[in-house]
Amino acid sequence: MSQGVRVPEHEQRQITDEQFHDATLIWNYHRMGHEQRPCSAAIGLGSHDLGVATAAADLYRAGLFSVVVFSGGNSPTTRARFPRGEAVHYREHALSLGVPDEAILVEPKAANTGQNITFSRELLVEAGIAVESLLLISKPYMERRSYATCRKLWPEAEVVCASEPLELDDYIKSIGDEKLVVDMLVGDLQRVIEYPKLGFAVEQDVPGDVYDAYERLLRAGFDSRLIST
Repeated sequence: MSQGVRVPEHEQRQITDEQFHDATLIWNYHRMGHEQRPCSAAIGLGSHDLGVATAAADLYRAGLFSVVVFSGGNSPTTRARFPRGEAVHYREHALSLGVPDEAILVEPKAANTGQNITFSRELLVEAGIAVESLLLISKPYMERRSYATCRKLWPEAEVVCASEPLELDDYIKSIGDEKLVVDMLVGDLQRVIEYPKLGFAVEQDVPGDVYDAYERLLRAGFDSRLIST
């Protein structure tokens, strides 16, 4: 189960059935639905969510890769939870789940998804690992953005996306705050839309019903994770 940042109960806010339906449309859009298959290497993208390392351990045991780079330093939202850095804590969690130390590389400096990809690529080159295909392991709602970022920065690698196999209601329960999760879904979709214009990612088609859901949730105030544009 995903292990995210839990918010005190008094700060939680219930969402309506209509808002949950809109959030589910966006959640499903963010999930790439890739068939899981063996890849040259994996990258576990740093975040607040130890579920990334859990998924990496499961995928390692399934034989889908022989080496994983855990990438991530600190951010304002993870510093308290992971004081020694996201990648360091991911490594420790994966070790506790049986992933051998020799299968893990640690990239401790990345501060955003682009740096996750770029710095991990440099580390894999230094380690002499030839990468033709790459398993990107992220939070469930970050699959599409990580895919679009990797296709921009590492176009010659075939990208397969993976995350914990959770439905939206299960992920909400793991985080403990519906409003926060929907804010994150909306924020990531904004990035999927805007980052190609800034040269950070390749463009992704956004279906009309998904975009309409996005606009309704924005109007309803699910906007705490937006970037300035």
